[in-house]
Amino acid sequence: MAYYFLYHNVEEGRENKVCLYFEDRSWTYGEVARLSNQTGNALRDLGLDIEDRVLMVLPDCPEFVWTWFGAARIGAVITMVNPLLPAADYEYYLDYTRARVAVIHQSVSSVFAEAARKARYLKKVLVVGQDFDEYIKSAPTECTPADTKRDDIAIWLFTSGSTGHPKGAVHLQHDLPFNTEVFAKATMGVSADDLTVSVPKLFFGYATGTNLLFPFAVGGATALFSERSTAEKMFEVIKRYRPTILTTVPTMINSMLNVAEASRDDLSSLRFCYSAGEALPIELYERWMSTYGVDICDGIGSAEMFHIYITNRPGDIKPGSLGRIVEGYEAKIVDADGNEVPTGEMGTLRIKGDSAALCYWNAHEKSKETFAGDWCTSGDQFHVDEDGYYWYHGRTDDMLKVSGVYVAPAEIENCLLQHEAVLECAVVGHESAGLVKPKAFIVARSSFETTDQLAEEIKQFVKTRIAVYKYPRWIEFVSSLPKNDRGKIDRKKLKT
Repeated sequence: MAYYFLYHNVEEGRENKVCLYFEDRSWTYGEVARLSNQTGNALRDLGLDIEDRVLMVLPDCPEFVWTWFGAARIGAVITMVNPLLPAADYEYYLDYTRARVAVIHQSVSSVFAEAARKARYLKKVLVVGQDFDEYIKSAPTECTPADTKRDDIAIWLFTSGSTGHPKGAVHLQHDLPFNTEVFAKATMGVSADDLTVSVPKLFFGYATGTNLLFPFAVGGATALFSERSTAEKMFEVIKRYRPTILTTVPTMINSMLNVAEASRDDLSSLRFCYSAGEALPIELYERWMSTYGVDICDGIGSAEMFHIYITNRPGDIKPGSLGRIVEGYEAKIVDADGNEVPTGEMGTLRIKGDSAALCYWNAHEKSKETFAGDWCTSGDQFHVDEDGYYWYHGRTDDMLKVSGVYVAPAEIENCLLQHEAVLECAVVGHESAGLVKPKAFIVARSSFETTDQLAEEIKQFVKTRIAVYKYPRWIEFVSSLPKNDRGKIDRKKLKT
């Protein structure tokens, strides 16, 4: 895996090609390979061996890159988590992964130290900004790669933890290269001329792929920044680095469109944008296209499959859909009994392809539910149309049964977003008198006063556009919606 994504570039003559930008510095493939070798040697000297887990708790920074590839080079199993978590979460990850070494950033050292004191398996913590540099500077610049095979364990990708603690989806050495071949190269056409920038951070597998692995696999480049992703920051980064591909999420698309005078910002360097995490509402897509004219290729992937397996693509976009299946994967939509449903009917998506995880770590029963033979059950509700485009209806756990009929919150949310007062929204089920009905949490535009009259107006608006029984019985205006570390709306917090 390390050779496929990084080291082949040196052998193919790209040693002096710049591949990484951060703040005022840049690094070539040769420099990244040498620094990754030094990091791998340092980790090995600390006792990290093939199949041992290393926990990465880093913002987007150059040290993330050398740690990722250095760990991969020596056959260690990569686990990576958000550097903005409380100590209790780090305590969980240390216990769950049984990581022998952790590489963290100095900005989290005090919080992490609290968790590390209770860790039973942790032997060493390397801190970027403190002792990390000293360890790698003294390490050799040549690193003997581990004798890994295609079916050795390479990396765990954590689920978003929509129910309970996140689980580690266990991936093999060949999983990530497989998706890179069929999705990044064959479907999206990522090339050596591309420079990527991302809204999500590298610890999230979506960004690990689009903003590090995919450009490196083809000899391209990436630009990183460690600050929080805001609309203003994204405009600044795009202006500075002039990327050709932007990785984003619907909430950021909405935020960028709502920045004052956003239409004056020059995004002409972009060939296209990836969007994933949640379905992109048609209203947002149309506003983006009328403002910038840059294709947004909305798709869906998962930690269980590593990356995107259904997507719109440049020159082939059906707004509102998540596009067509990526060649190399197979999909089917099934009912509660596992029987395939007719075209146009909603059911649960199952996906098949050679990037599927082996299992969830230490979760045998859940693994059997999700990974049945060659098929991975996604937990997402879809229908496919006659042209082969897939339409997302929401997570199975989020579906509402209203008046005896299943209702997708996404359908109500897409309708709400068409109202001029609605900036952001989320719909959840609310129980009253033993019955579940839709409730909408709405962030209103600043020019509207959040009155009972406005709430009634929005309800009537929905009634005239979709089936009456789907309208939100309650509307609660809020200043913001809770988001998880993937940029998705955290519905658990809205339901509590």
